[in-house]
Amino acid sequence: MSLAVVYSRASVGIDAPLITVEVHLSNGLPCFNLVGLPEASVREAKDRVRSALINSGFEFPAKRITVNLAPADLPKEGGRFDLAIAIGIIAASNQLSSNQLENIELVGELALSGEIRSITGALPFTYACSQANRIAILPVDNAAEASLIKHAKIVPANQLLDVFHHIAGQQTLALYQAQSIEKHASYENDLQDVVGQAAGKRALEIAAAGGHNLLFTGPPGTGKTMLASRLITILPPMTDEEALASAAIHSIVGKPVDPATWKQRAFRHPHHTSSAVALVGGGSIPRPGEISLAHNGVLFLDELPEFDRKVLDVLREPLESGSVSISRAARQAQFPARFQLVAAMNPSPTGSLNDGRSSCEQILRYLNRISGPFLDRIDLQVDVPKLPSNDFSEQVKSRGESSQVVRDRVIQAHLLQLKRCGKTNAQLGSKEVEKYCKLEKAEQLFLQQAVEKLGLSLRTYHRVLKVARTIADLAHSLDINRQHLAEALNYRAFDRMLAQLTNN
Repeated sequence: MSLAVVYSRASVGIDAPLITVEVHLSNGLPCFNLVGLPEASVREAKDRVRSALINSGFEFPAKRITVNLAPADLPKEGGRFDLAIAIGIIAASNQLSSNQLENIELVGELALSGEIRSITGALPFTYACSQANRIAILPVDNAAEASLIKHAKIVPANQLLDVFHHIAGQQTLALYQAQSIEKHASYENDLQDVVGQAAGKRALEIAAAGGHNLLFTGPPGTGKTMLASRLITILPPMTDEEALASAAIHSIVGKPVDPATWKQRAFRHPHHTSSAVALVGGGSIPRPGEISLAHNGVLFLDELPEFDRKVLDVLREPLESGSVSISRAARQAQFPARFQLVAAMNPSPTGSLNDGRSSCEQILRYLNRISGPFLDRIDLQVDVPKLPSNDFSEQVKSRGESSQVVRDRVIQAHLLQLKRCGKTNAQLGSKEVEKYCKLEKAEQLFLQQAVEKLGLSLRTYHRVLKVARTIADLAHSLDINRQHLAEALNYRAFDRMLAQLTNN
């Protein structure tokens, strides 16, 4: 038979669409043609496959070889189709029966020696292959990562010749047996590392319980970065679905996924010189950015006013939608980006608000680098002041609660939210806010007066209600009372600072 069909998969975002590799041999001058919108790296497969076949002891047919990667309108990139093309040529030249290729999918880059090298995106490939009820044949180096997909049939291979023997039934390769490594996420840092700053720790607890975004303001050296880096230590554990989504993003960018640590939440800390593309993703071939790499984890932006204002504003839509769509002329991709934003900043260009070295005009110019719509998407704004020098030794002795103790309370509040509405309080829509954050008349009047005094927007009004709902959940209270509202309003430090500077 001069025609063979082999199945493989491309990598588009976190998806792995099916690619049908059709190999046809015909009479004529010997040549090797690749069609189906291949990129340069795919076109180079001709030389890799030819050398791999010859060095593995196969006969390379001296015929006109045409390889079609269907569908033709989907761009293909990388060396991931090498193995499928090589097996297709072997089958089309009657060195292997094509009937044995129907229930398998192959992916892997070939070395000139016939060795199979690892690819990126093994996790989405294995998941899609499992959904299609086919056996996944992939490089040995990708086997551990692929085994995170439960019930997937995985056959790792190291050499092209091994794959041939397995498909032909001459020497069967064993299904990969994943090691049962089920470890809880563990982190080196702990909340007790932070001296004092009870208000900051309380804000971290509320943010973790309700999934709220958080902004720390204060002079240098007060512990803002330390507080931010400890948010992941008190977040609820990830579900298998959340962990797989996060691992898939790391898989497509070539970052190794360790089965022992795959359930640890990501903590991304981009520098303030980062571009908009670095944060949200992009490129001619769309790639995920920092916000997607922080999916189900924490994105920490230190020195917030030093970021370009346009760069910060591109985060506004992902903060609301939990995903980012990247469109280019040739292709489009959508990446998940459900992250918690934690930011830190000094209140003035000189570091301190009351050091006398900056005028109100200079401070306002500095703070106005952050747009109002971006600030509206931050639920908690917390002041992190300097510790009194005469109280420092006492604060060192009393470190407060550990991350585990706080985490237990966070988990209880988190489960309460999932039981009530199936999502965290930070993700509630406007109608859901009206349903789950109802106030009595006295509390309604109190909140309305506070909002008018601070000049808050309607979006901020809803965010205050969400924070109050989380505070009530931590207190195991069915209703939101005035105390919960007062604490939620207290976490508007930036708004109060702006109001004070404007009045002056």
